[in-house]
Amino acid sequence: MKIAIDAMGGDFAPNEIVLGCIQAAKLYDCEIVLVGDKSQIEKILSDQNAQSIPNISIQHASEVIAMGEHPADAVRTKKDSSIVVATQLVKDGICDCVFSAGSTGAAVTAAVLILKRIKGIGRPSIATPIPTPNGVTLLLDSGANVDSKPEHLVESAIMGSIYAQHVFGKKNPRVGLLNIGEEETKGNEQAKETYQLLKQLNTINFVGNAEGRDVPTGNFDVVVCDGFVGNVVLKFAEGLAKMILQLLKEALKSGGVRAKVGAALLMPILKTLGKKLDAAEYGGAPLLGVNGCCIIGHGSSKAKSICSAIGVANEFVHRDVIGQIRDALDQEKSQAKEDILNV
Repeated sequence: MKIAIDAMGGDFAPNEIVLGCIQAAKLYDCEIVLVGDKSQIEKILSDQNAQSIPNISIQHASEVIAMGEHPADAVRTKKDSSIVVATQLVKDGICDCVFSAGSTGAAVTAAVLILKRIKGIGRPSIATPIPTPNGVTLLLDSGANVDSKPEHLVESAIMGSIYAQHVFGKKNPRVGLLNIGEEETKGNEQAKETYQLLKQLNTINFVGNAEGRDVPTGNFDVVVCDGFVGNVVLKFAEGLAKMILQLLKEALKSGGVRAKVGAALLMPILKTLGKKLDAAEYGGAPLLGVNGCCIIGHGSSKAKSICSAIGVANEFVHRDVIGQIRDALDQEKSQAKEDILNV
């Protein structure tokens, strides 16, 4: 397996990107192609005495798409940008997956324009795992599309269910629609229309509306919403997790001798909790619905996140998620035709 890495994308690129790839090269059975400014990448590898790692290579790209640039315009005009070159390597069959922690809009646009959408998918979705007491809840869309029609949310439900099955090992995943109440009649017109469409699906286990509090509890395996709402939920969850851990640390530090003794006893538990809530443990979120593996990382990703994201890419390719999505869409179409004939 060969993974193309946008080495110039992200707040701490290229240094943290390259450091994460060095870690991943030792952990995973894959080849890593660092795409970006060759001289900068070579210097970092040299500084880390890693220039001779056999499963890391460099593909030079002379341009970078910045976070503030218009994604579609930048992808079309900057043909030698790191994200465009990396995505093209997947299109050409040279690499099996592309990863970027740079502009999400640019990564999504490059994937849609270069890799194209899977037949039957109108809008791809980013599927982000949210930690729960019993594993994760898959939230999608978490940022690919801020405006989605009901049929796009249905597509997300199908793709999310497949990903939860084949990557997280969920049998018959419970799929919910994010809403302001459990009742079928709750929500705006988008939510009510989506609910009726989801009820009719035969390929997923739709169990009804999910409220915001259900996302971190694990009551649902997959929660579907549009990218605007999903991204707000994701960023809020990240901020809340950091705030809770920070408050715990401050309380234990300022509580005197007893608190310090208690902190020493609680430290193993706090470390476990911190690890569970740490987004770096999951690394990246797949863009589902395009003809190729595309993993998107957080802009603030550091080496640990990059390494984890490469692990996500490995799972995605090995589990043939794209093939599973195609099969599910074909099955849904066949069932729909059969239902029409039986009317």
